[in-house]
Amino acid sequence: MPIRPHLVVTGREADGTSVFVTDKPADPIEVAAMPGSEIYLLWGTEDGTPAVGTGPRQPKHLPYFPGTGGTRILFHRFAPDSSAPEPVGDEAAQAAEVAEKLPGLLDVFEPDHPGMHTTDSVDYGICLEGEMYLELDNGEEVRLTPGACVVQQGTRHAWHNRSDKPALMCYVLIGAERDSYTA
Repeated sequence: MPIRPHLVVTGREADGTSVFVTDKPADPIEVAAMPGSEIYLLWGTEDGTPAVGTGPRQPKHLPYFPGTGGTRILFHRFAPDSSAPEPVGDEAAQAAEVAEKLPGLLDVFEPDHPGMHTTDSVDYGICLEGEMYLELDNGEEVRLTPGACVVQQGTRHAWHNRSDKPALMCYVLIGAERDSYTA
């Protein structure tokens, strides 16, 4: 049975007592530009230094990629490359839908190299179900199976599901400052 993403969030009452603030299934976001994919935006923090305590905390889901010091945690279910349907419809309308539902996501992708992208973040990617391949810009690849954790340090890369089953990845994104970049 596939994993059903579920979000549990804790907080504190004014007197400091710990409480459950959220305990609910996560809803997927689907966009026509990525048919067969489901993205679950679970939680995020504002850019800068995260704070904890008794103050109210609301999730910061968007933009998709956090700025320096901001965080995001999300699940992404990838359809198999071999069976994912081709996007159908107007490309401009698809891009507008992604910009509305997942602002910033398409900004990092290279139009001449499908799937290849670079972000200003440290990303922890954990394979939860299925298998994925992580491709780097030099063509090297590594196969990820459940339990594999990737630490992506702002490098140019692409993700591929070359199996015949969906794959589920969990990503924790931490916005970072780039100290150098060579294209």
